[in-house]
Amino acid sequence: MIGNFLKSGAWICWVLFGVTACYGEKLISGWDFDPDPDPFDESSLLDLRYLNEDQAGETGWVNLDGQGGFQLGNGEPVRFWAVNTGVLRRVPYRQRKGLGWRDPEDIDRHARWLAKRGVNMVRLHAFIEPSDPASDDLDSPNREEIEWIWRTVAAMKKAGIYTTVSPYWAHHMKSEDAAWGTDWEGRHGGLLFFDETMQASYKQWLRVLFKTPSEELGGKTLAEEPALAIFQIQNEDSFLWWTGTDFADGPRARLEKKFFQWTQRKYGDVRTAIEAWGEDPRGELPAASERIPLAKTFELTRSGKSSQTQSKRLEDQTQFYVETMVSFNLELARFLREELGCPVLVNSGNWKTADVVYLEDLERYSNSHTDVVAVNRYFSGLHQGDKRGWAIEAGDRFTSPSVLKEHSLSLPLALKQVEGKPMIITESAWVQPMDTSLESPLLVSAYSSLTGVDIYYWFNVMTEGFEPPRSANGFDLSTQAKWVTMVPEVSGQWSAAALIYRKGFLDTGKPVVQEHRSLKGMWQRLSPVIAESSSYDPNRDSGNLAPNSSLAKGIDPWAFFVGPVSLRFDSSEKWTRVLEGLDTYIDKSEDGVVVTSVTGQLKLDTVNERFSFDSPQAQGVIHYRTGKTKLSSVSFENAGPPVSASVVALDGRAIEHSKEVLLQVATQSRPSGWTEVDVRFEVDGKETEGKEILNIGSAPWRVETADLRISLNNTSLSLCYVLDANGMVVDEIPLERRNGMVSVSFPPGTLYVVLK
Repeated sequence: MIGNFLKSGAWICWVLFGVTACYGEKLISGWDFDPDPDPFDESSLLDLRYLNEDQAGETGWVNLDGQGGFQLGNGEPVRFWAVNTGVLRRVPYRQRKGLGWRDPEDIDRHARWLAKRGVNMVRLHAFIEPSDPASDDLDSPNREEIEWIWRTVAAMKKAGIYTTVSPYWAHHMKSEDAAWGTDWEGRHGGLLFFDETMQASYKQWLRVLFKTPSEELGGKTLAEEPALAIFQIQNEDSFLWWTGTDFADGPRARLEKKFFQWTQRKYGDVRTAIEAWGEDPRGELPAASERIPLAKTFELTRSGKSSQTQSKRLEDQTQFYVETMVSFNLELARFLREELGCPVLVNSGNWKTADVVYLEDLERYSNSHTDVVAVNRYFSGLHQGDKRGWAIEAGDRFTSPSVLKEHSLSLPLALKQVEGKPMIITESAWVQPMDTSLESPLLVSAYSSLTGVDIYYWFNVMTEGFEPPRSANGFDLSTQAKWVTMVPEVSGQWSAAALIYRKGFLDTGKPVVQEHRSLKGMWQRLSPVIAESSSYDPNRDSGNLAPNSSLAKGIDPWAFFVGPVSLRFDSSEKWTRVLEGLDTYIDKSEDGVVVTSVTGQLKLDTVNERFSFDSPQAQGVIHYRTGKTKLSSVSFENAGPPVSASVVALDGRAIEHSKEVLLQVATQSRPSGWTEVDVRFEVDGKETEGKEILNIGSAPWRVETADLRISLNNTSLSLCYVLDANGMVVDEIPLERRNGMVSVSFPPGTLYVVLK
């Protein structure tokens, strides 16, 4: 014990700047992960390129199967394993000399690298608005971004990978009122829903994007390219979010005039509306003013509502907001299909609201009028640091929550899905500097399979292949990149995770909750029976249920781990249904919760900090503690650090009869030399336990050495090949045979072993 203490480094206690810490420095002991570029050798034992078509779109446009899923142009069902990519965005390439940045990436190799690891969809988060508002005409889009979109669609197509395009983010846009004759004052949130100048210019940008013949696309236009699968109207904007109505005076006046006109249409005249409301909100406005002031977003939330009586005016404002968003979304979808001639699937948006209980279903409804429903949702802990939004530095403090521990209900896949509509998560990740990202690939694969969530897009890919530790901006060597995905414990696990999901090795469950919601109840902001919130209390938060609800109280949000939760709009709350015996799948105690899926294949155990999945073709476990897990055909015995391990039949047979089985194991990695310490620090007046970074380290990644023994009930397997990160055989080791099983102690220095 003393020896281990000495090896851990200096032991120090201090009180400095309000932070108290007692710690031993922690350095990862393990092996270096610095693989060679993938040679794409045909002898690789791990290559999922065969799952993709020869070329994306070869049988036509991706479309809907009518039951909430996707199908290829030939009607074949398809599941997508997806990433956000920014590779080769800038041409000519802006050479970076900083830590970890290499020569210009080859986008064709990047596409092939992704396809090999199971990817068949990418998303391009683009900014096609004018790049220089001081000199560019408002109707002139950013040609550099548009050419990047064309270039990427073409490259991905050759690897059988489809593309989602998201071309506009209000938060990113810059404008110059004097040059453009606008009155936006640099505040663009919400404008696209109603501002006619903004809408007209956006359509002009899309005409260039969709109707210009492109050399990259072989002379075709993007509107003619079926490798384009989904078009997202805009990223992260909504009237129901705090900043979605933060308008300058001019736009606010125009929106309030539209509310006046909407009120006239509904009531016949404004006087009748004011009588129905029991209040006149116009205040200081001139008597003849054709405007009705809009209440602040706060008044639409639970906190705002609790401080007032039920307001008919706010009910109407909520309806006006949602109908305005729906109207624009429908118009844009019509414009794409009828005027631009493009049959691409359309998603309206992907944002959240100011109140997940009262407003989230409204946001979902506003986006349900186009083909695909989406949300952006990350899993993250606290991160304190001057550059925490984009970089990691020495001195930063952070926490590392886990789905297997105390933060299960924050799982990004805990989603209410609109009945009959595909549900996608267009941006997500277990955000650095957390040290629990090793759990993410298997959890995403397993719970996407169980719930039927259709696409989870990993954020964000900036390198051709595996990404070394690098400077966040390419110049400042005191920073590490924060938004990384191409690391050993994440993209290194995509092979098994993608194969499990895309081949359907885990079953989709029957719905465990089918919630019905009336539009009137949503305008009134009545409580749903279940909400996508880790803090949702089915007793406290359901005190505002619709009077005719079929349930007397809300539903435990642990239901999201049991099976699919669906949502139907414009119905009656009396038709809401819950799986009989739902509580029997959820075992709560003072020590934690054990939740078994309705399929019987998944088990989340926060008591023992463990997750497992068990089907004939795929079995696996995530262990944060030492111990043994025995599944139907495989046993895992962990005597080392936290580990994520999976066993998958590469030939699709049951593991007991398979002739080729993949063993994939991941542990946590950190840059070499990374040093952190335990620390207690204050957040919003509360003391919390976390880590402080002493040294951000440098390349290469240092991966903790697993101490894991895997045993399989398949004695026909006799050969055990150790693979490198590119699936090439680097060694052959013996298998042990005992008690009718074959066993292997997972070798250090690798992520993959294949048994034959």
